[in-house]
Amino acid sequence: MALAREAAAGHSLDETFTEVGAKKRTFNLRWVYVHMIEEYARHNGHADLIRERIDGVTGE
Repeated sequence: MALAREAAAGHSLDETFTEVGAKKRTFNLRWVYVHMIEEYARHNGHADLIRERIDGVTGE
């Protein structure tokens, strides 16, 4: 977590960077944050589904 904070420190959300690889796609820091929030939420949803199958309790 500390390395991620250090890497993002001092950069604008609109600052862009280009991915190193075959596709050479360009992203901004805002896209990275939104993508990470989406992934975190998706994994939390998966964990909820597994827990519900184990104990039968739903989040009502």
